[in-house]
Amino acid sequence: MILFGKSPFGGFSDMLIGYMRVSTTDDRQSVDLQRDALLAAGIDERHLHQDRMSGAAASRPGLKKCLEDLRDGDVLVVWKLDRLGRSLSHLLEIVEGLKKRGVGFRSLTDQIDTTSPHGQFLFALFGALAEYERALIRERVNAGLAAAKRRGKTFGRPRSISDEKLDQIVAALDAGATKAAVMRTFDVARSTLNDALARREPDRIENLSAVR
Repeated sequence: MILFGKSPFGGFSDMLIGYMRVSTTDDRQSVDLQRDALLAAGIDERHLHQDRMSGAAASRPGLKKCLEDLRDGDVLVVWKLDRLGRSLSHLLEIVEGLKKRGVGFRSLTDQIDTTSPHGQFLFALFGALAEYERALIRERVNAGLAAAKRRGKTFGRPRSISDEKLDQIVAALDAGATKAAVMRTFDVARSTLNDALARREPDRIENLSAVR
């Protein structure tokens, strides 16, 4: 493992560990470009972790092992930001986890280094943008729900007793059938029947609460 002088920014010892992610669609030149850039940055090849992705597979054992190997004072280095995170929020989650462990992060192509004030500022900005994006999504979802509600659309689990079946149940109860008999005849659970009756005739629940 290559050791460099102490960083003037965060006390990092610059013990570098690299991570690269390649896909089955990447050509050999792209793979070599990542590896060569990481090695040129001072990473010992023995401490270079890799994942080869295929299809929609989300498992990344190389990244898991890489994160496990990192210690306080180490610096994780990648070729580009998109090699590490599947999305901005995922990237921020990983980098925030590194920060809590005292681990730095560098992206060579993007020239981002969280051991420097500039890099820390950029990631703070990324975090603000991610939160802004989440707020916009929440706003759009809430607006969509409100519009759907105004149109009469309902949400939640579908009712297990149809209106037609509920009409038959109410008629049977009005004719003198017991609640237990209705449950057997229509093959419904007590809680399901109570919920359906509460929607239709709330006062009926009190009258039937003692029926077994």
